[in-house]
Amino acid sequence: MPFDPDAAGRPGSGIFGLTCSREDSRIILTPVPFDATTSYGGGAGAGAEAIRRASMQVDLYDLRLGRVYEAGISMDEPDPRIAAASARARALAAPIIEKGGADAADAEAVAGIDAAGTLVNEIVHQRTLAVLREGKIPGLVGGDHSTPLGAIRACAEHAGPIGILHLDAHLDLRDAFEGMAWSHASIMHNVLRSVPRVAHMTQIGIRDFGEGELAAARAAGDRVAVHFDQDWADALARGAKYLDLVRAALRPLPPKVYVSFDIDALDPSLCPHTGTPVPGGLTFPQAALILHELAASGRQVVGFDLVEVCPGPSATGGTPVPHEPEWDANVGARILYKLCGAAAAYGRGSAT
Repeated sequence: MPFDPDAAGRPGSGIFGLTCSREDSRIILTPVPFDATTSYGGGAGAGAEAIRRASMQVDLYDLRLGRVYEAGISMDEPDPRIAAASARARALAAPIIEKGGADAADAEAVAGIDAAGTLVNEIVHQRTLAVLREGKIPGLVGGDHSTPLGAIRACAEHAGPIGILHLDAHLDLRDAFEGMAWSHASIMHNVLRSVPRVAHMTQIGIRDFGEGELAAARAAGDRVAVHFDQDWADALARGAKYLDLVRAALRPLPPKVYVSFDIDALDPSLCPHTGTPVPGGLTFPQAALILHELAASGRQVVGFDLVEVCPGPSATGGTPVPHEPEWDANVGARILYKLCGAAAAYGRGSAT
């Protein structure tokens, strides 16, 4: 039976209701159900599966990016070692997080947490390299924001030098936050420290950070450009055009770009269950415009991730809410489709 992009997703079909095989797909998504170090709310480990289910409701024609599905999008099965490592590490991390961070007595627990993170980094690195060597585009679906380090490293090794477009409420430049080397709050610190082929990082949506992180961003010089949510709000209030702000922010990025999208970059009304929601942030059309403009700029998206999508209580084993919609996953699925569209646009000339 021929595939009908306007029909409902059929039981047993793949992500977004697609029927294409992995071999026929240009974009390969890797789910990474790991959320051991989240320091406020939890549940991101269930994000990839919730997004997969919600993706069946996404209409497949995009006004700006066109027939994204024609590129072929496939989601691999998660590596079972990751969920097991997350459970082990979370049991060790929870009491440390509860008391505000590790001390000398927690050395053994921290070593176990860091070992779990190292395992995840290596699994993700190898799986991403395999996708790249097949000539396909890797996308990671987390999980917390610690999860894409291995993917970024693989993309930089394979295609570097690269830039990173980082959409987030947070700078994520803390060194071993709460004593844990691979903390979700340390991802961009770890990227800058350990992935030299990341030549430039542009951060958008930032509105929650420590003074030390701000100092680290400034010390990085031209390698890091931070665009604060408040600065953009002020500029818009004075009459600036949002499109001009976006285009200026994207300008320093090199021809090859990795996109790291933390869902809390969005206004928290769009992601109410995410682990560390922050007032303010991007509307959905604003986030979509950033990705559309990235595609229209002619840059090649060599890889991407979507992280910190936390489905509501019904989806994570908590107390069910009557008729609770999977709003977080619903929004996450649509952001994921936009990310796929931005990646698929390179060389296709369809982004407007």
